[in-house]
Amino acid sequence: MSPEMPNQEKLPATRFETATLAGGCFWCTEAIFRRIKGVQAVVSGYAGGDTVDPSYQEVSTGRTGHAETVQIAFDPRIISYDSLLEVFWATHDPTTLNRQGADVGPQYRSAIFYHSDEQRRTAEASKSKWETSGKFKGKIVTIIEPFKNFYAAESYHQDYYAANPHDSYCSVMIEPKIRKLLRDFGDDVKE
Repeated sequence: MSPEMPNQEKLPATRFETATLAGGCFWCTEAIFRRIKGVQAVVSGYAGGDTVDPSYQEVSTGRTGHAETVQIAFDPRIISYDSLLEVFWATHDPTTLNRQGADVGPQYRSAIFYHSDEQRRTAEASKSKWETSGKFKGKIVTIIEPFKNFYAAESYHQDYYAANPHDSYCSVMIEPKIRKLLRDFGDDVKE
């Protein structure tokens, strides 16, 4: 290794961390997290299964083991992983097994795919807090498991809500979640 040159500029270290969350349809989850301060990027995709680079059609069968997931790049100096999880719990129903509203199948399960032991501990503590909060009538069925893979979904799934605001699914499913986000987390929402 050669010594550093005097006055040589160092590239800044990457300041972003990654969160990988599944809360039903990724169109809904992506639309929520894109609005959070400190979130740099959100990619809709598939995680948790065994099929390599699956298509939407394959995942939709429920046989690949993947969940519709979002992968979030966030700046922990602006928003913590725990705060992201607060939004996660509050904006989907973690008590329905393999289901979010009319979307049914294992691809719509509630899951947290942790990237480190610290994320695992934070997710378990957050889940425990929400289980005892009394905010849900049923038992939380969200799985917490180690991250093993993520495959970006097809381009037409990315930022779906912004590209299709008049789609009936967006009006019925996504807009109420965004209103709830603004009501409950307004200070954490980008302008």
